[in-house]
Amino acid sequence: MDPFDAGAGGLLRQPKAVWATAGASVVAFMGIGLVDPILPSIAQGLDATAGQVSLLFTSYFLITAFAMLVTGFVSSRIGGRRTLLLGLALVVVFAGLAGTSDTVGQLVGYRAGWGLGNALFVSTALAVIVGAAAGGSAAAILLYESALGLGMACGPLLGALLGDASWRYPFFGTAALMAIGFLGITVFLKEQPKPARRTSLLDPLKALGHGGLASVATSAFFYNYTFFTVLAFTPFVLDMTPYASGAVFFAWGLLLAVFSVLVAPRLQRRFGSLKVLGGSLLLLAADVLVLGYGGHATAVVCTILSGAFIGVNNTVYTELALGVSDAPRPVASAGYNFVRWFAAAAAPFFAPRIEEWTDIHVPFVVAAVTAVLGAVVVAVRREALTHEAAETDPRHAAEDGVTVLAN
Repeated sequence: MDPFDAGAGGLLRQPKAVWATAGASVVAFMGIGLVDPILPSIAQGLDATAGQVSLLFTSYFLITAFAMLVTGFVSSRIGGRRTLLLGLALVVVFAGLAGTSDTVGQLVGYRAGWGLGNALFVSTALAVIVGAAAGGSAAAILLYESALGLGMACGPLLGALLGDASWRYPFFGTAALMAIGFLGITVFLKEQPKPARRTSLLDPLKALGHGGLASVATSAFFYNYTFFTVLAFTPFVLDMTPYASGAVFFAWGLLLAVFSVLVAPRLQRRFGSLKVLGGSLLLLAADVLVLGYGGHATAVVCTILSGAFIGVNNTVYTELALGVSDAPRPVASAGYNFVRWFAAAAAPFFAPRIEEWTDIHVPFVVAAVTAVLGAVVVAVRREALTHEAAETDPRHAAEDGVTVLAN
């Protein structure tokens, strides 16, 4: 069945519960890149340095990493619907509080609470969409991936539009949109069946004992350092108005969405997952290196272009993580994300400090090196990473209804 078929069970003919969850997912993923175009404005408004403001990402993703050990534990006990509502409620509260911050310390703390809420929501949303969708999981996962791409693209745009008036408005706007999502899920989503087996806090860590999953997580750790150097540090390098920066990262997000949903699966079918991943990581390394040493126009082009490589990498890493081990997919996903989100927390912290210790170019050299290290892990651990579901037909992951804190 064509997932785009508008007939019964097609992508466009889904229950209201699916649309409500997908809509809230868009806003949840918007929150990741929302602060990108307003980072310089926040620094100016709170009299903070680039290093201090970058902690908005560090606190957010550090909490997200540890939350990976908790989300399965919570959702397997209180159910998917209540977990979604709990996550949304936390985002509404902490995003709203973030807009009232008087110091960068307060803002960083509220952003951490926001990260916990977002982790609870996005790690549960795909499972809920698959469970409530009509027409099989392929259409549901495509809808989820589309929501992810749209959110990553629109986050910087919303941040720019609202942030041009005040850096506080994007936080209030996110809180309002998430409150609408909370109401939508409350009204339209019925409680989903609970898993037959409850997930323990240690299950994700035990899953990492599998060599293949550990290899995917290690490679993704290096890659995510590169990814979030681009996302969190580049706005300071570009030094543009919120509108201009928002436009750049909107274009970046569009490429990420297109290459994640449309291009990556085609490349995988033709070349195989590991070749695509290794090649994309090396191209990302080259792109980031040119970004760091090029002029302003070159930096803008390379920032946008990096979205294509990031989109491909996100899709392939997700499918490898979910297919390489025998662990239940929610557990494998939690273990994988527990490792990789630490790099998302580390990059925004270290990149501005590396600049202070050296110069503006070196953070991008480090980011290029970490992308290469990710490719090296893929090459060295190729045998452990090879799995029938990942190598012969990447669509198997979609057909099985996976659960992952995505891309």
